[in-house]
Amino acid sequence: MTGARSMAQRRYLRRMAVAAAFYVATLFGGNYLIDHAGVTGPVVWLLALLPGLGVLGFIAAIGLLIVEEEDEFLRLLIVRQTLIATGIALSAATVWGFFEEFGLVAHVEAFWWAVIWFFGFGIGGAVNRVTMGAWGECG
Repeated sequence: MTGARSMAQRRYLRRMAVAAAFYVATLFGGNYLIDHAGVTGPVVWLLALLPGLGVLGFIAAIGLLIVEEEDEFLRLLIVRQTLIATGIALSAATVWGFFEEFGLVAHVEAFWWAVIWFFGFGIGGAVNRVTMGAWGECG
């Protein structure tokens, strides 16, 4: 890899930056409004929804990168990363769910499964590096 980013990768990075800024602003803003400004009622539903939309922005950015990336090898790396991340997150959620069902562990809030997915996305990049010799420019 030469280090030069494709147009699709540059758009991906911009989209991720926008989604990250939106996520952080809505998460901290919502927490502040609920904890310090006394916001209650239906507005809390909206405040709870907004950070989730930020996470959807991350996922959309990755999906659009897969669609827009013209380099087939880079697209393969991204798809492998997403499959590894999905396998890790779904496996962890399933096993944990059965542990919960049998009363062996405490409940985990659902938003943590997206965090596990993104952790798995990083592992997928490392697997790509070891097995394919490249991280990909955005991994």
